[in-house]
Order: sequence, then C-alpha cells, then structure tokens
Amino acid sequence: MCKKIFIAATGQHCGKTTISLSLLHLAKKKYARVGFIKPIGPKVFMLDGVEMDMDAALIAGIYGMEADRKLMSPVVVGKGYTKRYLSGEIAPDAPLEAIKQACAELEAKNDFLIIEGSGHGGVGSVVGINNAQIARTLDAPVIMVASGGIGCVIDSVQLNLSLFQQQGAEVKLVLVNKLLANKREETLGYLRTFFESRQQNVAGAFDYSPTLANPTLLDLSKLLKLPLQGDQEGKNRIINHIQLGAASSQRVIDTLQDSTLLITTSSRDELIVTASALYNIPAYRRKLAGVVIPGSAPVSAITQRILDDSNIPYLRTSQNTAETFITLTEHVSKITADDNEKIDLIKSTAESVFDFDVIDAMSR
Repeated sequence: MCKKIFIAATGQHCGKTTISLSLLHLAKKKYARVGFIKPIGPKVFMLDGVEMDMDAALIAGIYGMEADRKLMSPVVVGKGYTKRYLSGEIAPDAPLEAIKQACAELEAKNDFLIIEGSGHGGVGSVVGINNAQIARTLDAPVIMVASGGIGCVIDSVQLNLSLFQQQGAEVKLVLVNKLLANKREETLGYLRTFFESRQQNVAGAFDYSPTLANPTLLDLSKLLKLPLQGDQEGKNRIINHIQLGAASSQRVIDTLQDSTLLITTSSRDELIVTASALYNIPAYRRKLAGVVIPGSAPVSAITQRILDDSNIPYLRTSQNTAETFITLTEHVSKITADDNEKIDLIKSTAESVFDFDVIDAMSR
C-alpha cells in the first residue's frame, strides 16, 4: 500500500517545491518506488508534448519521472480554463475526478507519493478544488510550509489552518522555511510555544540561503526573454548582487561585490569597456558575473567589438535602465532543472535538516 503526504503552504514563494524535492531525495533512500503529483497546475509548461505544471515538469526532469508526466499534473489551469469551467464547458466534478484518478494510478505503482499543493490553501477554489479539499479527498496528511518572521508565520498559518480544518484535512506539521540562521532556535522556540499550546507540531526546514534564493544568469535570460551573449559556461553562475552602474566607472568598479550583475546603459561606453577588460582578470571575474545593457541607443562599434572579444556574459535589452532594474530586482528566482549547484545543495542539506523517519511516520 502506497503511503502519501500533502505539501501545502501559506502562500507563494514559501519553498514548497524545494521541500518536495528534498523529501523525494530522502524517500528514495528508503523506498524503491517514489512518485510525485501536483494536482493543480497554475504554471503551464510543455514537456515532450504534454502540457503540465512547471514544478511537476521540474521534478520529472530531476528524478527521471517523464513516463508519468500525464499523471503528475492532472489539472493544468492554463489560459481560458477558468472561464470554460465557470461557463459550464467543463463539468463541475471533472477537475476533482481527474485528480482522484491520476492519484490512484500513481499510488498503484509507488510505495511513497508526495502531493504538492499550489500557493495558499484556497488556490483552486474557482474551479471547485482548493488545496484543503484535495488533501481531504485524497486522505493525505498535510505538512504546511511557511516562511517569514514569527508574527508573519503565525498569522499566515492560522489563516490557512482554518480552511484545512473546515475541510476536515489533517495538518500534521507546520514546517518553517527560510529561517535566519542566527535566529533559528529563538524563532522556532517562540513558534513552538504558540502552536504547541494549540496541539500543532512545528519544525524547522532550511535556513535562508542566498545560493538558493538568488537567480542565475540563465534564469535572468529567460525572465527578460533575451539570449545570453558571451561566455556560455557562466550561464549557471548565481547572481548574488545586482548593481546599477550610475556612478563613475572607477566608483562602480570599486564597489563591486561577490558575483555582481552590472546594469549599465548602452551610452556608457567607458563603463562597458572597463567591465569587459576586467572580466578576464581573475580577481575581478569573481566579482563580475556579467552585464545587462539597457537602452534604445546602439552600442558604438568599437565598444561592441571590445565587449564581444572579452567574452563577458551579457544581455542586451531595449528597455530603459529603470524598467530593467525593477524587473531584475523584483524577480523571485525559481529552481530549474539546469540549476545543478542549487539542486545538489538542496539534497545534501536535506539529509542534515530533515528526519525522514519522522515525516514517514506522519504519512499514511
């Protein structure tokens, strides 16, 4: 008989997929057959001709589950899906029935199944299948992932718990993610005091990690929908800082930090040339990850030649500098199958952070 667990969250960007990836890694050490399903797929992705959720596609790619891709993402809420459901083109019970059938097939072929929710507890209500309802229907105990400070975690968990309790889903554990390392024990202590008096178990997950949180050059290339020029070997380099090249060239270079992405307008020839030259000096390559060049004005011919000859990774956009800076700094990085450094870090850290036997005991 297959055991299963439902990974819920208090909202977006809490780290559900990171937790799922971790638990899959640990489960595979104990069980021969481990499966994954994301019942509601709000982020559409095509994998080998099959429309599925982006996170489900990520898990399939990492763990070689492509053969089950149709089952792993039974309801994909793509463009027009909500309108078709509300207008009656999709039967009211069709989404939940598709989820139940896909889950049953995955249970039949696996020993342990991880079910990952979407967003907060209420996501999916518009098509009759919110996360709490799915967890109860599939009879899957729930681990609720939350991130943030003490008050933020308590408020968001309380808000979501009420919906799961209303639906009759059993929340076994509140898992607090992205903890500040120097406040980890203090934070967990206060949270345990609050929740355990309400018969709710609490545990810590990952500490906040810039390596996991920050984007790669390839990630930003996809975000801006622009090709990455220059050194392709640097595409998976993690960007720790984004710096606007508004000061003098000397000042900009002097203030570069570790693995900085420099944004400099196309009219700043002297800064582009300086950055290009410094990229091939080892001491500066550690600091300078690449350049984004916004602006409608063309880069001068000689500057463009120096830029290309240096092989520094760069992105060229017609957006203005302000738009580019806002787009990049507000972006929340998501793990992709190409992020080998991040994936390896997640797997290795999971082995010291989680006691899988405790989580296994919660599943049924």
